Amino acid sequence: MTDRILPFTRRRLLAAVAAATLVPSSAVFAQAYPAKPVRWIVPYPAGGGSDFLARTVGAQLEKQLGQPLVIENRPGAATMIGAEAVARSTADGYTVLSGDNGTFVFNTALYKKVPYDPVKDFAPIGLMARFPLIVVANPATGFKTMRELVDAAKKDPGKLSYASVGAGSPHHLAMELIKDRTGAFIVHIPYRGAAPAVQDVLGNQLPVMVIDTAVGLQHIRSGKLVPLGVLSRQRLAALPNVPTLEEQGIRDTEVYAWQGMVVPAATPRDISAKLTAELSRAIATPEVTRKLQEFGLEPIQGNSEQMAGYIKSETARWHALIKQRKLTLD
Repeated sequence: MTDRILPFTRRRLLAAVAAATLVPSSAVFAQAYPAKPVRWIVPYPAGGGSDFLARTVGAQLEKQLGQPLVIENRPGAATMIGAEAVARSTADGYTVLSGDNGTFVFNTALYKKVPYDPVKDFAPIGLMARFPLIVVANPATGFKTMRELVDAAKKDPGKLSYASVGAGSPHHLAMELIKDRTGAFIVHIPYRGAAPAVQDVLGNQLPVMVIDTAVGLQHIRSGKLVPLGVLSRQRLAALPNVPTLEEQGIRDTEVYAWQGMVVPAATPRDISAKLTAELSRAIATPEVTRKLQEFGLEPIQGNSEQMAGYIKSETARWHALIKQRKLTLD
């Protein structure tokens, strides 16, 4: 009876071995990954802070992965053009996306139709950096503190306007949060990008705006813009004399413009895990950390689970505010 079973068992064993050599496991794929250039879609214009972040981190990732990371700028529609392109791309680890609060949190509350689901269509790789935000004013306004700005806005509701780098941006929502916490009414004037918004505040066409450190530090240090307060939990090392909004009596106003990397949801887990490890290692590299900090960014290290948890908590916070203030961009 044993003699009859053995030949059959050997045939099955040989067939299984042959099949294993023909169909590599995901672990084998991950070990060989990447075998070709990786496309990194940045849904923002070239030359800005988001582009700088991707190119700085990407240059280090190239060294670690041994393959080029090709930065492709796909701006437009509040990052939705670039995000949709990645959501619909092949889930093989060769297309990644960097997005921000707008991409993963704000858009689904501000727009009725968003061509992707930030939770179902993407797998988080990890957070990369955050941009501290500052409320600034043109020196001609005479504002020196947040209290002076709020008092002026309350004295004559609707007279003051503020610029933002774009409707639905973290900068826009940060000022809406300030308005909610203080009861002040300041009219929103959205721009398409930081450059034109900053230019009009520098020229005193508009009196105030929320600006990030990457764009704003140079103008603050030159005296062309007056910092009224920072939206961080603690004072910024770059601006130690500028108080937080919390210090000035405006509670629960910690806001950052943060950025993270994702891949299409169906990307093999081994490949996603490798990207998470390499991204964290790249950001921790002293040269990368130095460049980001000099540009005004705060590097963030973390894994995919931490990014997913952060998106969840941010969504609960901001969707409630957007609904309460009846904000819509449709």
